[in-house]
Amino acid sequence: MGMASDAEVRETAIRLLARREHSRRELAFKLDGRGFDREQVDPILDDLESRGLLSDVRFAEFFVRSRVSNGCGPLRIRAELRERGVEDGVIAGQLAEVDADWCELAAQVRRKRFGEPIPGEFKQRAKQMRFLQYRGFESEQIRAAVRGDEWD
Repeated sequence: MGMASDAEVRETAIRLLARREHSRRELAFKLDGRGFDREQVDPILDDLESRGLLSDVRFAEFFVRSRVSNGCGPLRIRAELRERGVEDGVIAGQLAEVDADWCELAAQVRRKRFGEPIPGEFKQRAKQMRFLQYRGFESEQIRAAVRGDEWD
């Protein structure tokens, strides 16, 4: 593909942002995948950021809320935001702002997936703990989620 016009790059970026929030890294990756030149993309992304159309903070805010409502824990959310190029300070701020009782969320996720615990089923308990770990909950949140249940 020949050199695209700045207007084309900007239009594509805005169209992508109209569908959903993107982190800067995600948007750059998508534009790169459409064959736009990185040297041309960066100044346009800088401009979109300065106008408030592209914001890693806003992206992280929506992302955190979405993942919490899907039953993901803070470790997984943090890792997924890092993959998308969001800075640690922004991630910490958004995780602190979200009104989530992580222990209660872990307990809800466990109950939704496995139902009520069966006394003496330690293999099942270990499986549930691994599941919550995969979902990104911290060990103390996992322990709290299974401790509240009568296993023995």
